Amino acid sequence: MATLAPTAWLARAALLALCAGCATPAPKPAVAPPERLDWVTPGAPPAWPAADWFHAFGSAELESLMAAALRENLDLEAAAERVVQADARARQAHAAILPTLDLAANASYFAGHSGAGTLHETDWSVGPSASYELDFWGKNRAKARSASYLGSAARADRETVRLTTEAGVANTYFEVVTLRERLATAHANVESAQQLLGVVQARLRAGYATPLDVANQAAALATLRAGIPDLEQSESKTRAALAVLLGRAPEQFEVEAHSLAGLQEPALVPGLPAELLRRRPDVIQAEANLSAAHADLQAARAAFFPSLTLTATGGLQSPAVNAAVNTLSGAGPAFTLGAALTQAIFDGGRRRALRDEARGRELELLATYRASILNALVDVENSLSAIARLDAARADQQAAVEQSERAYQGARERYQHGYGDFLSVLEAQRTLYGARDQFAQYRLARLQAVVALSKALGGGWEVSQGDARTAGAPGARTAP
Repeated sequence: MATLAPTAWLARAALLALCAGCATPAPKPAVAPPERLDWVTPGAPPAWPAADWFHAFGSAELESLMAAALRENLDLEAAAERVVQADARARQAHAAILPTLDLAANASYFAGHSGAGTLHETDWSVGPSASYELDFWGKNRAKARSASYLGSAARADRETVRLTTEAGVANTYFEVVTLRERLATAHANVESAQQLLGVVQARLRAGYATPLDVANQAAALATLRAGIPDLEQSESKTRAALAVLLGRAPEQFEVEAHSLAGLQEPALVPGLPAELLRRRPDVIQAEANLSAAHADLQAARAAFFPSLTLTATGGLQSPAVNAAVNTLSGAGPAFTLGAALTQAIFDGGRRRALRDEARGRELELLATYRASILNALVDVENSLSAIARLDAARADQQAAVEQSERAYQGARERYQHGYGDFLSVLEAQRTLYGARDQFAQYRLARLQAVVALSKALGGGWEVSQGDARTAGAPGARTAP
């Protein structure tokens, strides 16, 4: 049986490595964005949120709270430190592409004795040494690209945390103020119910009312009073949650506003869905993670190929040359050059398993990337539809309060003058108090819908403001 020369073995190993590394199919393309959104009027000029989108609400206190959150929020601080870590890992990965240079000094003392006598000597050397791995197959460059993409993903994650924090501060602030409005309404309702109870008691003394009327109104008053502690507890808990978003302890933390009156509702209109995806840091983060995973797969494939490392040392040593045959005594300059070519023959399937793991990771992140595109579109559509439905209900909500106030006032006057029954007054009272509370919650829902839309549209963030190294077109990305 004929034997193969070493070069033939090397060629066969490289061919097998090439076939093994390229056997994995490429992932499918990502989701293509639609041409337009359903809840946007065709031809309407886009009005994207600004970077300081919360300024459009016209609340100086909200802006102050937002500035404090951006300075002190602990989630933002943690996200910023993750960026620092990712940048450090990227520098480590890029350093592997460059040669390494060391300075070494060593000394060895030898002594021996035999029948021929006793000998001893001291050998020493000092000088630099360098090594460099020729990255023929791009393994180190792929790892460096992966680290750079992960750095970009960390930056996008930081922007996602920032946007989530801003939306959380705005929503929680509006909720605190709404709860205070509902508390003020509840106290006003209690006062009104107390006055009506006085009227019923007066009519009872005059013989125009029954004890049942007094009991019914007293029960209604007690029910209204019983609801106030729950609202106070909700306001306290929500205010504490707002303090945490600002990185503060809840003790002695106060909010000045007690009414939503005067707040503006910014008009927002998204543009093309493809542009929307460039304004969503979570989509850019998913894209960067996918790019990093593909670079990791390239590095795993390159590990099948041989590695070539060059080494060089130089400096002073004694003896100047110490080899198996000749020894050049005395101290003097010396240098050594070397090259090592390594090709793994058998590793128990470790490299193949690493490649399969990288391939599975890439496919996982491809699915995550596609899901992030769909989630971005769903977020915008849900926010737009919520605003549209709230717009449609605005007139009815206002009419419910106005008509309930008229009905209650009329029923109370008729009863007070002896023309109406008390049950009509009681029913009108309950309807009015419910309408007032519902209208306060309606205004909160509107403000929070606008906040949700601002967040869904990226909050004024654009990929050009972040790390553009991740830039492939979302939704139009081809398989790597």
